[in-house]
Amino acid sequence: MKTIKDYTIFTTPTCHFCHDLEAWLTERGVTNFHKQDVAADLEARKLMVDKSQQLGVPVSLIKFDDDTEAVVVGFAPKQLAEALEVPA
Repeated sequence: MKTIKDYTIFTTPTCHFCHDLEAWLTERGVTNFHKQDVAADLEARKLMVDKSQQLGVPVSLIKFDDDTEAVVVGFAPKQLAEALEVPA
């Protein structure tokens, strides 16, 4: 199993899919993430667009201890479960 080195969720305050993602992660014991509000933080928005090639939220940027990373656009439980190696 890969170990998460850093997990960023790019979000906005009014995004209900972002709230769903946080709840889904918490239910699976993934709590070592931090949020970046792309509505307020222009640098975070630029990084999100650079990594995902789009402006929609949520975007998960997961960096692992083996220096690989996964980018998951939207609240996509199947993709997230595969990347995080947790139950869907």
